Amino acid sequence: MSTTTGSSRCRIRQLLPNLHLGDHPTGKLNSITDVPGVLVHTKSIHSAPSAPEGHINTGVTTILPRKDFFKSACYAGIFRFNGSGELTGSHWIEETGLLHCPVVLTNSFSVGAAYTGIYEYCVREYSSEDGEVDWFMLPVVGETFDGYLNDIGKFAVTSKDIVEGIEKASSDRVEEGNTGGGTGMMCHGFKGGTGSASRLVKGKIGRPDGSLEDTQYTVGTLVQANYGKKPDLRISGIPVGRILEKQDKTPEQEAQDIAIREAKDKKDGSIIVVIATDAPLHPLQLQRLAKRATVGLARVGGQGHNPSGDIFLAFSTAKEVPVQSVGASHRAVDPWIPSTFNIDVVDDNTINSLFVAVAEVVEEAIYNALCMAENMVGLRDRKVDALDLEKVREIVGRYEM
Repeated sequence: MSTTTGSSRCRIRQLLPNLHLGDHPTGKLNSITDVPGVLVHTKSIHSAPSAPEGHINTGVTTILPRKDFFKSACYAGIFRFNGSGELTGSHWIEETGLLHCPVVLTNSFSVGAAYTGIYEYCVREYSSEDGEVDWFMLPVVGETFDGYLNDIGKFAVTSKDIVEGIEKASSDRVEEGNTGGGTGMMCHGFKGGTGSASRLVKGKIGRPDGSLEDTQYTVGTLVQANYGKKPDLRISGIPVGRILEKQDKTPEQEAQDIAIREAKDKKDGSIIVVIATDAPLHPLQLQRLAKRATVGLARVGGQGHNPSGDIFLAFSTAKEVPVQSVGASHRAVDPWIPSTFNIDVVDDNTINSLFVAVAEVVEEAIYNALCMAENMVGLRDRKVDALDLEKVREIVGRYEM
């Protein structure tokens, strides 16, 4: 369980208000939920070591691309930086460029429960009056491994947790650190977990008369950070991880570092990045956006090690793409008659600021996951400390920012 109070933790901007985190302003919440229509819910699941179910530190993060995800798809794209991980439904997204279901993030052994939970919700809500399932949908579930701090073999996450997450997803700022699917995760040798951030990007909308009207787009991300080694951690280019390793530490801290390092040598961990935007992008452009998550990850010190699952999903809420429409009463279509509908998309020649914004939000979201996480004692009394924020403030403060 966590052993520090939430009041002792803060986001990276509160910790280091002068730190340069990019040129784009943040959204109101500096969270993925700044993207209009995007809803998120996090649920953390804990139990004491003596409990019959074992020592549990895990959870679920549920992301709805929009409230009516079932009938109104978003365009989406995927990039796999390293593939030692799972994102179900990815083949269908790559085939069609469409996302029309919740995105659920959890631990590696709970993918099945999450998959079932999405179906249980949709069967309840969208089956015909006689109970027949006459629609098609492939759930999207991502995972990272929390078996160092969580008794992962106890399968603590249930399909009911997923249904609850879909029902309760909201536009509130995402709870960060030891929350949701990130509850039992580690990052760069410290306690990791869930982080989020957003950026506002100036844009233009073309009019039929050829003129351009000013507008603004939002780019947001949510990360489940469970990767990396301490010496690789960098904050704004400063080798914070190496500096912390060289500082005097107790025998207890040394033993903890050794244990974590040995565990990471066997299985490094993973990071799942979900990127949302209201910029009108088609699936190939969203694949390109997803690739830029790698830039933000690299700034913090991610290496894409062989046993790491580094999988990135980007989607746009700008266009509501009709799905479940074969035989439906709403915009029913004949699958044998090619039909069209109109879309607007960003000119590729003007996309650079969106690429930059993705790198910025991913970098900051990882920092937020580290800064908001708390100390945790987990399975077999293994302890993972949170990043020492006072030491970080002192180290970064030595440099010109």
